[in-house]
Amino acid sequence: VFCVGLNFFMGYTGQASFGQNAFAAIGGYGTAILCVQYGWEPLLALVASMAIAGVASLVVGYPTLRLRGHYLAMATFALGLITYDLSVQWTSLTQGYMGYSGIPPLGIGPFTIEDERMKLVCLMVILVFGLWISGRLRNSRFGRALRAISTSEPGAAALGIRISRYKLAAFVIAALYASVAGSLFAHAVGFISPEVFGLQMVVVTFTMLYVGGIGTVLGPAIGAIIASLLPQFMR
Repeated sequence: VFCVGLNFFMGYTGQASFGQNAFAAIGGYGTAILCVQYGWEPLLALVASMAIAGVASLVVGYPTLRLRGHYLAMATFALGLITYDLSVQWTSLTQGYMGYSGIPPLGIGPFTIEDERMKLVCLMVILVFGLWISGRLRNSRFGRALRAISTSEPGAAALGIRISRYKLAAFVIAALYASVAGSLFAHAVGFISPEVFGLQMVVVTFTMLYVGGIGTVLGPAIGAIIASLLPQFMR
């Protein structure tokens, strides 16, 4: 799910982002704090975390996306590092390296998904839905505009495409996917800590994206499956 969202910004739009783990951390910690400390329903906490991540991506993306090339990559990389440092140091909110435990499984009211096989089925359904949305958007007017930006920004601008607006929209979509992925991880595992959303997450998801086929609809999911199963197979 994380890679499908990242594919919007890197694959479809042709931009570099090393900071999407920041929005996954917002999703993970947001749903953990709301559920554990305030007793929110998991699904409601997931949606609220998405809203927070969306607003954060708008605030951060508006000035950041005016940069290009290596400057944009370094700015987003700094965003990921700052978020990781906050998750470690802001112990009153995130509990630092102790992390959050006892996060309830995903569900609605008394109906919770605790069986491991049912968790897998639920996550697969969410993934298929995310891929369907990705495919529909890719083939829409919006998706064609993103691909035009990826091919040539001056050419896209000459066609009347608002470059900054479309970049920001793709950045927000990627952030929303990342937030959902962070929340799903928290509910599936029941525990999160800063290490989950560190630099390793960026490296692993980049590998998944390029192995499966960046810029394609199914590529992110295929790359994630290969990169997840291959180490187990080698062991």
